[in-house]
Amino acid sequence: MARQLSRPSGPSRLSRRQFVVYSLAATTLTVAAPLGCDAATAEGAEKAAGPDGERGPSDVLVTGTDAEMLVLEVTPANKVVVRLPRVEVGQGVTTAVAMMIAEELDARLVDVDIPLADARSKGNQFTGGSSSVSSLYGPARQLAATARAKLVTAAARRWRVPARTLRTRGTRVYGPDGRSATFGSLTRSAAPITRPAVPSTPKPASKHRVIGRPTTRIDARDIITGKAKYTGDLTAAGAKPTVVARPPTLGGKIVSVDDAAARAMPGVHAVVRFDGGVAVVAETFHHAFQARDALRVKWAPGPLANLSDAQIRSRLRAAVPKLGTPPRGSAQTEAEFEFAFVSHAPMEVLTAVADVRDGRAEIWFSSQTPQSAREEIASLIGVPAAKVRVHVLRGGGSFGRRLNHDAAIEAAVISKKARRPVKLMWSRSDDIRHGRMRPASHHHIRASHARGRVVAFAHATAQVSESSGERGLSAQGGSRAPAAAPLPSDSGLYNFGRLSGDSGSIDLAVPLGAWRSVDSGTVRTAEEIVVDEIARSLGKDPVAFRRTTLRSKTVKAVLDKVATAGKWGRTMPRGHGQGVAVHEEYGSCVACLVEIDAVDPKNPRVTKVVMAADVGTAVNPRGLQAQLMGTAVDGISTVLLAGLHIDKGAVRESSFADFHYARGRHSPLHFEAHIMPSRRDPGGAGELGVPAASGAVANAYARATGRKPRRFPLNF
Repeated sequence: MARQLSRPSGPSRLSRRQFVVYSLAATTLTVAAPLGCDAATAEGAEKAAGPDGERGPSDVLVTGTDAEMLVLEVTPANKVVVRLPRVEVGQGVTTAVAMMIAEELDARLVDVDIPLADARSKGNQFTGGSSSVSSLYGPARQLAATARAKLVTAAARRWRVPARTLRTRGTRVYGPDGRSATFGSLTRSAAPITRPAVPSTPKPASKHRVIGRPTTRIDARDIITGKAKYTGDLTAAGAKPTVVARPPTLGGKIVSVDDAAARAMPGVHAVVRFDGGVAVVAETFHHAFQARDALRVKWAPGPLANLSDAQIRSRLRAAVPKLGTPPRGSAQTEAEFEFAFVSHAPMEVLTAVADVRDGRAEIWFSSQTPQSAREEIASLIGVPAAKVRVHVLRGGGSFGRRLNHDAAIEAAVISKKARRPVKLMWSRSDDIRHGRMRPASHHHIRASHARGRVVAFAHATAQVSESSGERGLSAQGGSRAPAAAPLPSDSGLYNFGRLSGDSGSIDLAVPLGAWRSVDSGTVRTAEEIVVDEIARSLGKDPVAFRRTTLRSKTVKAVLDKVATAGKWGRTMPRGHGQGVAVHEEYGSCVACLVEIDAVDPKNPRVTKVVMAADVGTAVNPRGLQAQLMGTAVDGISTVLLAGLHIDKGAVRESSFADFHYARGRHSPLHFEAHIMPSRRDPGGAGELGVPAASGAVANAYARATGRKPRRFPLNF
C-alpha cells in the first residue's frame, strides 16, 4: 500500500514491559536503549558481549552488538552525546531529541550533542511516516533517566551522602551542603554502576521544564552562519566533482558517445559511461559541467516517448474503478479530480560522495533509509555489505526524496568505474527531469445524502504506478507506487454512513517516490473539497456541517480553534474567500483556515493561514509551528502553482523558473499556528498539515470565485 512507503517495517514504539535500558562496558558512562526490538532481543544483545565486557573502542558510540541501539554517553568534557539513528533533513528531530535528553538528565541543552549515526547492521534507522519523535520519545527519555540515576548514585558514593538528598540541574549534581560536580567528572565512576540508588523512571509530564517549551533549534546558528555541513561541503577522500549527462527523455538509453573533446578539456580526470548516462569527473564542478556539455551523445528515446499529459490523464480516468449503486432515494454530490506529478525539489540538490576501491566502499550522503542503501549499494557494486560504510549527513530538505538513494548508488558505480573517489551532484534540472515525483492521480467521489445527512460515501482512485521495466540505475533504491492505495475516509473521520471505495493504477516507466503526506495529500484534499460541496448542496455552513458530522471531539476542537482564531464567516471583499479543511492521521489531527485573494482568478494569492494541531505532547512547539508553516506552503504550491508536465516522454519543467513552487509573493501575509495542549504521548506531525492546508486552499478558491476546482495545480 502506498502509505507504507513512509512507514518503518517494524514496530515504532515499545510498551513499558518491552522497554529495556542497560549499561555497556565503557570508560565513560554509556547507556543504551534498543529501538524496535523486544526485551528478549535486548537481553540477547547484552549477553553477546565478550566475557570481559569489551565491546570495541569508541569515544562516542559503543559498537559491536549494540548496532541497533540508541546510545547515550556522558563524556569527561561534560558533554552528553547521543548518536541518532535518524536523519536531520530540516524537520528539527535533533532538537526534539536533545530536548528529551536534557529534560530527563537535567542537562543544559547546549551540553547535548546529537550527531547522526552511520548505517548500522541492525535495528530501525528509518526516517519517515512522521514517526521519529513518537518512536524515540520513550527510549530517549528512559535512556536519559537511567544515566541521571547512575550519575546521582556516583556522586552519593563519592560524597558519602544518601543519594535521595542530591539534586541535578545544569549538567551537574548538587549535594545538600551546596557542593556540586559536573556530570563529566562523575562519568568514569558512574559507568560500572548496575543498581542505581535512586529511581530511573522518566518524569511525569507535570514536571517537564524543557519538553513543551518553545525552543530555538540547536543547529540554527550553524545553519545561518554556514557552519553546518552538508554533503556538498565535504572534502572526504579527496573526492573529485562529478556530474552526469542524462537522456532527454525518461528512460532513454545511450546509443553512442563521442567524448574526445570532453577528455581533452582542462581539469577533466575521467569520463565514465554507465546505465544512467555519461559521468564526467573533473577538478571542479565548473570544469565538469563544461566537459559534460562538450560530450556528443546519441540517445535512443525512452519508453514514454510517444506519451504526454493528455494521454496519461485519459488512461488514469479509465483506470478508476466504477462506483457502486447509490442508496435508493438519495441525492448525489459527485466530483472527479486530477492531480499532476509533483517534484520533491528539496533546496539541497542530491549529492553523494563515494570511495569504492580495493573491495570496499565508503559513502557519504543524506539518507532516510541508510540501511537499505548500504545493502543495495553492496549488491550493485559486488562487495559484501559488511565492506560498505554509509555515513549519514544532514540534508537540506527532503519531503520524502531521500527515502530513495539514487545519487548514492550512481556515485558508487561511477567511483568503481573511474577507480577514484567522486563527489556526484545532481543539478536542479537533473532532479526535476529525472528524479522521483509524486504520482499523478485521478479521483471519483460520490456522496449520497438523504433527509439532510450523508448516508453513503464512495471514493475511487487511480494513480500512476512505476513499472518494473529497466530504467537504469535511477530505478535502484526506489519504491513502486502500488496498485491499491488506502483511503483515509476508511477511518471514518466523518459520520458519512456506508463507506466504500476501490483503486486502480496504470504502469508507466516514471520514477516515483513517496511525497510528503503520501496519498493523503491528494485523497484527503479531494474529500475535503467534496465535504464543502455537500454542505453547500444541503444549505449548510461548511464549518457547522463539519461539526455535526465529525466523529472525533479532538478534531472538532482543532476545527473550532481555527474558526474562532481565523474569524470564520467574516464579511470578505468581492473576489476574496475563506476555506477550511481538517485531517487526522499519525495519532494526531489538524485543521486549517485559509483566506485567499482571487480577484484575478488566474493569479490567486493566499493572504492568511490559521492552523491548529493536536499532536499529543508537542516536544518543541516552535518546531511544530515551523512544520505546519511548511505544510501550508506545500498546500499553496500543489493546489495553485506547482506540478510537472510530461511532453513526449520528457518532463517539461527543469528549474524553479518553471516548476512554480510558492515564493515569498505567493506566501500568506499572515500565518498563525495554535498547538492544542495535551499530555498524551507524541503523535506524528511532519506530514500532518499538508492535506488540511491543500483542502483549505482549494475551498477558499472555490468560495472566492464560485468555481469548482477539479484539476491541480489550478494553473495547469
